[in-house]
Amino acid sequence: MFSPHTVVAPRPDLPQRVPDDRSSGKVVVVGGGLAGVTAATVLAERGLTVELLEAAPRLGGRLGTWPRTLPDGTEVTVEHGYHGFFRQYYTLRDVLRRIDPDLAFLRDVGGYPVESREWESEDFSDLPTTPLANLAALVWKSPSFRLRDLRKVDGREALAMLRYDPVRTFAEHDHRTTAELLDSFGFSERGRAMLFEVFAHSFFNTEQRYSAAEFLAMCHFYFTGNPEGLGMDVPTDQYAATIWDPFTRLLEKHGATVTTGARATMVVDGPGGWSVGVDGGPTRTARHLVVATDVPATRALFERSPAFATTGPRLAGQVAELPGGEPYVVARLWCRGDVDAAHAPFTGVTRERILDSVTLFHRIEAESAAWASRTGGSVIELHSYACPHDASRDDLVAEMRHELAGLWPEFAALEVLDVDAHLYDNAPGFDPGTHARRPGVVTDARGLRLAGDWVATEIPSALMERAAVTGVLAANDVLREEGVAPEPVRSIAPRGVLARARG
Repeated sequence: MFSPHTVVAPRPDLPQRVPDDRSSGKVVVVGGGLAGVTAATVLAERGLTVELLEAAPRLGGRLGTWPRTLPDGTEVTVEHGYHGFFRQYYTLRDVLRRIDPDLAFLRDVGGYPVESREWESEDFSDLPTTPLANLAALVWKSPSFRLRDLRKVDGREALAMLRYDPVRTFAEHDHRTTAELLDSFGFSERGRAMLFEVFAHSFFNTEQRYSAAEFLAMCHFYFTGNPEGLGMDVPTDQYAATIWDPFTRLLEKHGATVTTGARATMVVDGPGGWSVGVDGGPTRTARHLVVATDVPATRALFERSPAFATTGPRLAGQVAELPGGEPYVVARLWCRGDVDAAHAPFTGVTRERILDSVTLFHRIEAESAAWASRTGGSVIELHSYACPHDASRDDLVAEMRHELAGLWPEFAALEVLDVDAHLYDNAPGFDPGTHARRPGVVTDARGLRLAGDWVATEIPSALMERAAVTGVLAANDVLREEGVAPEPVRSIAPRGVLARARG
């Protein structure tokens, strides 16, 4: 039960590529993040004519990068923010093996503790990988789950974490908030803060507005149903060098066209397929369209598209009603001096008003490490996954720096030489009661598929893995229409270890 499950099986009885003379299979993919690049890669290697349109100057989406010149004249690459490449991201890893068969560009980040000013830090990564055994080990070793505290836990409610079912869980819990669910569990304040609240914030939502069903789905995917444990890898160098430049070369090798700086302005369905308007460029036409942009960009694209509410009335309504996630801020700091060597490369933070995580990039990324080694400095990223709506970027960064000094007093003595900070509002929201109206990959707009970490699928997944999964599923629907075998997909068990059989 705990080994990877084949969700989409290979079809050796079907052609693996479209015929070379097939002109009908042209595809436009809008959005050059993980979802769009995944869809484009699968389709291009199967022989379809693909153009990938990305509005930004570079590929990447929320894994994007950009250049920056530091005050000392050093040219560096800045990333959108830290991302953990978990071991159960089977689809993402299968896609990444296209550019590195051995995944040699990934390294184990090691332990990643959760820290608080109220309680001693805890590290939940060094646990057995088998579900149930990992839960027992967590309860046994963690001071957040002492016997006297466990006596107050409502076992019937807490077992919902082991009863995950992609249909029943949402029917029973999508109307509740995660805060209400955690209240019903009855865990201690420490246990709730050190594990559950950190977990909810990691999805760019607060427990006060995050669907309890979505939270249980994430518990299943990352912990209670995951046979890989909590092991997390990170790229050994910045994302442009390790991921996006290789993918650009791979796509072009397969004959795809990668066009950056090309914002799609509208999409129109006509007799010859889809027309995609491009800001400052010619209109593209294609039989198949994959929209792989974030929620705000997707909503704006459909609103700008004439008669789209008639072309895909259900999809237009669904996207218009989608909630957005909380605003989040990422700040990269180049400092003179370093923090204590005992700190982990990645640390989760709980019960601070703004600060949610700290990443020491000079201990995981080659470019940052080279700068730190040459200057005797450090490269520190501060991240708030769900920050107040009414705060400015500069105020949020100042508060994160203040909170980190409270956690790590030696940080206050460092001289910050440069700061690259951004406030974003493009994370998906998963509000209670919205699951039933969340669009999936296949839509009522003929020939238009969706992909992204906000798109609904019953395959257990989240964040980067959800982006990759929906990218493959979008490609597979195109391949199905073209009479070509699908790309196989693996995932963890679809249901929890205590889920009842459906009847």
